[in-house]
Amino acid sequence: MKRNSESPGLISHAVLKMTLNHEEQEFVTVLVRDPRIQKEDSWHSYIDYEIFIHTNSMCFTRKTSCVRRRFREFVWLRQKLQSNAVLIQLPELPSKTPFFNINNPQHVDHRRQGLQDFLQQILQNPVLLSDSRLHLFVQTQLSPEEIEACVSGHTKYSVADAIQEFASLKRRFPIEHEEKKKEENYADSDSESSSSGLGHSSDDNISHGCKASTVPEEP
Repeated sequence: MKRNSESPGLISHAVLKMTLNHEEQEFVTVLVRDPRIQKEDSWHSYIDYEIFIHTNSMCFTRKTSCVRRRFREFVWLRQKLQSNAVLIQLPELPSKTPFFNINNPQHVDHRRQGLQDFLQQILQNPVLLSDSRLHLFVQTQLSPEEIEACVSGHTKYSVADAIQEFASLKRRFPIEHEEKKKEENYADSDSESSSSGLGHSSDDNISHGCKASTVPEEP
């Protein structure tokens, strides 16, 4: 009888231990990689980066995602997160310098690493993770304007709808006509003049797709 009376306690302790171990194993992996030169117009080019997310966190709608973003979109994200969490000191983005050269691998890698460090820190903050803008930024290809419209309730789709739809279609949401693929140009805060056509791409699908890297990844 004594043996049976102790069993429930032993079982509960084992279940609790398994639960704690499971919670301790929760993770969010974010990589910023595969920088690519994109052609903006006849005279200007910019670099965008692939953001890869892999997680088992309940905070995320999708456990794996892959999008492409450019530097000025990171600037927009930081401004929005800071305005909605004024008591939190957000990590800094890599500094913008007029001497940045998109054809200089060291310049590009320094910025890539800085962007990755930025995301790694903000994705560990529970308060920032409650902001829908952050999730739409890393798990959809919506533009900043479209993200604002979505979180403000001015779209027919919800935040979760947008993330799930992008995951299934791997393209902009809502679906656009092929003739309207080209992304609208807004204030040019990170464009760089370049006379070289090396590595340029004018295909918007390449800009927003997640394909094999054409730039060797760092160890």
